[in-house]
Amino acid sequence: MNQQLADIILTSNAVFTGLSDLPEPASIAIKDHKIIAVGSKEDMKRYSGGHTKTFHFEDQLIMPGFHDFHLHMMDGAVSMNSVNLFSARSEEEAIEMIRTFAESRPENSWVIGTSWDAGYWDTKSLPTRHSLDRILPDRPALLFHAEGHYAWVNSKALEIANITRHTEDPSYGSIGKDENGEPNGLLYEKAMDAVIRHAYHFTKEQKKELFANFLAHCASLGVTAVHDLFAIEALEMLNDYDVFKEFEDSGKLTARVHLWPALNGNLERARKLRDAYQSEKLRVSGLKQFIDGVITARTAYLLEPYADEPETRGETSFPPETIKKWVIDADKEGFSIRFHAIGDGAIRLALDAYEEAQKVNGKRDSRHAVEHVEVIHPDDIPRFKELGVTASMQPDHFAMSERGVYTERIGAQREKHVFSINTLKKAGARLTFGTDFPIDGLNPLMQIYRAVTRIDSSGKEVWHPHERITLAEALKAYTSGPAYGSFREDELGTLEAGKLADLVVLDRNLFEIPAEEIIEAQVLLTIADGNIVFKNGVAQGVK
Repeated sequence: MNQQLADIILTSNAVFTGLSDLPEPASIAIKDHKIIAVGSKEDMKRYSGGHTKTFHFEDQLIMPGFHDFHLHMMDGAVSMNSVNLFSARSEEEAIEMIRTFAESRPENSWVIGTSWDAGYWDTKSLPTRHSLDRILPDRPALLFHAEGHYAWVNSKALEIANITRHTEDPSYGSIGKDENGEPNGLLYEKAMDAVIRHAYHFTKEQKKELFANFLAHCASLGVTAVHDLFAIEALEMLNDYDVFKEFEDSGKLTARVHLWPALNGNLERARKLRDAYQSEKLRVSGLKQFIDGVITARTAYLLEPYADEPETRGETSFPPETIKKWVIDADKEGFSIRFHAIGDGAIRLALDAYEEAQKVNGKRDSRHAVEHVEVIHPDDIPRFKELGVTASMQPDHFAMSERGVYTERIGAQREKHVFSINTLKKAGARLTFGTDFPIDGLNPLMQIYRAVTRIDSSGKEVWHPHERITLAEALKAYTSGPAYGSFREDELGTLEAGKLADLVVLDRNLFEIPAEEIIEAQVLLTIADGNIVFKNGVAQGVK
């Protein structure tokens, strides 16, 4: 009998295959890039040969590789080399962190930072360019708010981008002004683009280094597949598809990359990209666009006005009729579509556009998605199942925004329907999780912890306990959910013979520990496409 011999065999008392809700003892045999068998330790003996690497784990959890359904690769890679301001509790503290960082990187022409949030500061007041000018009079600075939809810049950055009191606001977004009509150093939505284009001007060699760092970071966290979603036009120059292809061709692409370029009416470009990139490791999976912004900046689009600023309810990034036309045309071409939609008005518009596409083009297995789904009108919850739309969410986001500020913006009535993860799941919506890296860290376990506990920004209170989901449900939203969302449920998402060998081993069984310890778990081993891409202190278990 011609028996296949495995390259790798993994054994543990706790294997979460994703086919049931609890882990069980099992062994997994891998050859080339596929799982060839899952069974008992005894079953695996016939797959073991002289060259087979065997790993014996005791009660450490083996599970499918994490599949991040929503992130921004190259922007995230830049953020890994930037100053993170999330822990600052005042403008002065943020300034001190920026000063220290800037002094440590004299070779960087721009000072780039992320994740400040004035909602956590002592004054709760937004910063201005003047505090930055004191420490950086001649060096441009670009510091993104925690939600990434507005930025704090200094006078030098405004000068380089040629933004003055006479500069008109873009089609979506605004240039913050002081009482004298001068730019105050805050740029909202598309107003950031002019600065980003200068700050993010990298050479091909720099892009390769950034991408390599990103892939290594993925491997260390057990992330074996990612979805790179269109961010904003200004960041498109970072997304060098030639670089990604070069990594694939040289065998250095250690995570599966699903690309989602812009839905913008240019279907000819979209078709060309889809035709050019369609491999197991690198593919264009569909198109993505923004409908609105974020709650804290009051740029999320609501059905009713903001509770703390009744003259606005936000606005859509493009006219609703344009959005619907783009969806109908792209849907007709067989594209899967994903919309950033945070406010209840934006979520409804996304669903309306998908519904209209079904009426015009006929129903098909489109697997369109709504991204974020933060504040939803209860009437729209059942529509996800009715329309076959995926709810793509990032549970840690509700703990990133200061809860009091978030609630002030939307008011008590809408607050009842914030991040309705369990309600959506019970209503039949397909759930997928991701991080939105670099808006959040890339570690999947933080998202899983939030989904299971619902611990809010205080670190103590539970925000809507009825919206908690089980650990198994959360893990599936990070494995089989994204596999289905990318039409790859036959290849990815569960541990079964015949599937692609993307697995992760954690240093503890998540099902046997208190929920608060989930975030302490470490990755021991990451296998992507049958290759060991990360190994952390498990050499003693190797034969």
